[in-house]
Amino acid sequence: MSNSSSISQFLLLAFADTRELQLLHFWLFLGTYLAALLGNGLIITTIACDQHLHTPMYFFILNLSIFDLGSISTTVPKAKTNSLWDTRAISYLGCAAQVFLFFFLVGAEFSLLTIMAYDCYIAICKSLHYGTLLGSRACVHMAAAAWDSGFLYALLHTTNTFSIPLCQGNVVNQFFCEVPQILKLSCSQSYLREVGLLGYSAFLFLGCFVFIVLSYVQIFRAVLRICSKQGQHKAFSTCLPHLAVVSLFLSTGMFAYLKPPSISSPSLDMVVPVLYVVVPPAVNPLLYSMRNKELKNALKNLILEVVFQQQ
Repeated sequence: MSNSSSISQFLLLAFADTRELQLLHFWLFLGTYLAALLGNGLIITTIACDQHLHTPMYFFILNLSIFDLGSISTTVPKAKTNSLWDTRAISYLGCAAQVFLFFFLVGAEFSLLTIMAYDCYIAICKSLHYGTLLGSRACVHMAAAAWDSGFLYALLHTTNTFSIPLCQGNVVNQFFCEVPQILKLSCSQSYLREVGLLGYSAFLFLGCFVFIVLSYVQIFRAVLRICSKQGQHKAFSTCLPHLAVVSLFLSTGMFAYLKPPSISSPSLDMVVPVLYVVVPPAVNPLLYSMRNKELKNALKNLILEVVFQQQ
């Protein structure tokens, strides 16, 4: 019988047994990762370089892109490496770092999405007071609160998870170090502490979700009172990308953790986390750029400027 002090590494779940499928998984993950890297990198660079985009909304989008880049970089590179070199191993410290960074970035991102719902609410419902309520100092403080909350959230979960004795082997039935799968390796009732903490986290997430829903109820009521079709279109263009990002973030996570046991299977349990770990960071840049003329024009100008400088 082993415990956590004697475990030097964990074995992650492989996507496939045959070499051909492992390489296919590597190329699919590589393509998705590069797409996320390019999309979020362009958004960060464009917002940072264009003075016209130095507004609260784009400041929060910049932070969101940083979180997306961090979250996909926490899990996908290791999964790609394991598929390429036909291995399953991750060190104990590497697993702990993966858990910490994943909880940190996901927790901070959801806090930021809640703040962005407040930003949309102020922009639509209290537009005359927007500059007063969301000045540069207030935006920095709110973004810092999102980073701090993510750090605290990750610290609590990581220290609690890796203080639990493990004696059911070292095989994690997931392609990354997922806490529910690590808890299955525990050998005592002490894992209930982390289960309780996960339940408390779900309660906090529910509170943020209710705040987002109530914000959008007020936003849609205000938009429907706008007489001008052009005004309604501009208001919807401001907030619909955020609503799409929130919906993608919540729907994939809720399906992964709240799906009925009757439809659960090893293959489905392995594929579903891809929906909330890999898909949102790759898709979010598209959601924010498709209907945003300011961002698309700024990106076009940045690309043209770079091309002309090289010539």
